[in-house]
Amino acid sequence: MSPFSRADRVGGLIQKVLSNILNKNIRDPRLKMTTITSVKVSRDLKQARIYFCTSGGIQKKGDTIEGFNSAHGFIKRTLAHELDLKYMPHLKFFYDESIEYGAHIDELIESTKSENGSNHSTY
Repeated sequence: MSPFSRADRVGGLIQKVLSNILNKNIRDPRLKMTTITSVKVSRDLKQARIYFCTSGGIQKKGDTIEGFNSAHGFIKRTLAHELDLKYMPHLKFFYDESIEYGAHIDELIESTKSENGSNHSTY
């Protein structure tokens, strides 16, 4: 048995091809500097949840989702042509907040270190 399910492999392919499409074929300025962070495909391969982040952060989230919705048909057609799947999953786009959350946690850790830095010595 393979270590990854078919849905995981299809998700990886969608992520790779979609990243190439964004870099080479999409001219929408709302989608510039957008990175696909992960793709989760349902077990029946009918739904694909595509997670992205953008250089503008959460402030550009709405514009980027509008850009993806505007280019949805083109993206789905191009993916279908590149992947040659029997059934192309329905694509839904979601902003990946994990990067901002990680940065927030780092800030909290650093602020705790600076507050307690003079009281504790390192060995």
